[in-house]
Amino acid sequence: MSTDQTRRTLVQLDKDIADLAKKSAGYGKTEATARGNAASIRKGITKNTSPNALRSKLLQIERYESNANKAASSKADVDKKLADKQKKRGDTYSRLQKEEAAERKKERQTQVAIQHDYERRIDYLTTQLRSEAVATPSNNPFTEASSEEFDVFISHASEDKAGFVDDLFQELVSRGVQVWYDTMSIQWGDSLRSKIDEGLRKSRFGLVILSNDYIRKGWTQYELDGLFQREMTGGKTILPIWHKITKDEVQSFSPTLAGRKALNTAMLSAAEIAEELIKLLPPLGPDGTTE
Repeated sequence: MSTDQTRRTLVQLDKDIADLAKKSAGYGKTEATARGNAASIRKGITKNTSPNALRSKLLQIERYESNANKAASSKADVDKKLADKQKKRGDTYSRLQKEEAAERKKERQTQVAIQHDYERRIDYLTTQLRSEAVATPSNNPFTEASSEEFDVFISHASEDKAGFVDDLFQELVSRGVQVWYDTMSIQWGDSLRSKIDEGLRKSRFGLVILSNDYIRKGWTQYELDGLFQREMTGGKTILPIWHKITKDEVQSFSPTLAGRKALNTAMLSAAEIAEELIKLLPPLGPDGTTE
């Protein structure tokens, strides 16, 4: 049984227990009322009660006692079912805890495996970069063969465009920042890989918008690998921005990135983040170019 099925079983058991408890309380109330009525009639019997009245009262007492006994019997049956359901509920809850623990363990193992695979890929790409830099530097798409034309490359998941990245792009452009942004830099019919390689190669910094959608994407992994390679030859390149993601989630994805100072969209607006980036860029000279 899956964890979801066990949870559904637990919810149904809770409903059944609530219904049975309500029935038990109803039968208990019926029994108490009947026995109370019988007791009240008994108190009304005295030595002055006539034979006819006595027979009538005794019949009433008998009926109330019969009703009380029936209610008590029904209550006992319901209470037995209730006890069985409660026991089953306890067993199901224990099973759910074990299943959730096993599920969490499996998720941790999966995250560790993903992280190890990611780190191995980074190591491989780094080694490849170093060997290619010695042998044929011009063949490596991430070397400094071409001069930088862009201040920043925005590496992001497409799902985050509407909620943040488009606004950040507009804020940067309005401040005169040269931005490589796929929406503006890739035209119909262009090779995605070729254009991304070119953008990575010609950008001074890489703004990495880390979100849950980002860490699941294939293209974003490719871009991040390229930015890590740029750092191997050009120094600090990656500027992480956390967008609707927790530190634990970033840590599971990449301890390397989790250890870096990052800006967070939960604390800063797109305009404020753009201002922070401006501080890192070289000042403009009299002719409008960077000094």
